[in-house]
Parts: sequence; C-alpha cells; structure tokens
Amino acid sequence: MARRWSDLPEGRRRTLVVLAVVQMLMAGAAWTDLALRPEEYVRGRKLWWSLAILVNFAGPIAYFRWGRRT
Repeated sequence: MARRWSDLPEGRRRTLVVLAVVQMLMAGAAWTDLALRPEEYVRGRKLWWSLAILVNFAGPIAYFRWGRRT
C-alpha cells in the first residue's frame, strides 16, 4: 500500500523531517571531519569511510566511533 506524504499525520511528517535533518547533519560532519583529517589518523581507507557514511545513521556513528585515531 503506497502512502503519500500528504496522507501522513502531521506529527509523523515532523518526525521524519527532524530525522532527515539530523541524518544530513551527521553525514556532513563526518564527511567534513574525514576530509580534513590526515590519512594517518583514519583507521582504514578514506574512500571506504566516505562510502560507509552514506549508510543512514549507522555510517556516521561508525566513523566517529571506530574510524578516527586520536
């Protein structure tokens, strides 16, 4: 059953918009950090991390948790 945006209740639409904004901010922060961080301070290849960040919430969280060296 296909649903349209206009069929969703107002509360659900707001929740989806907030989640989308949070996702974009997390991905943007992760990509920015990855771009500015020297390769020796990244665990693994930068290319793979840049692709992993595309995976909804899990990618940016994984990068910030396991992808960076201090």
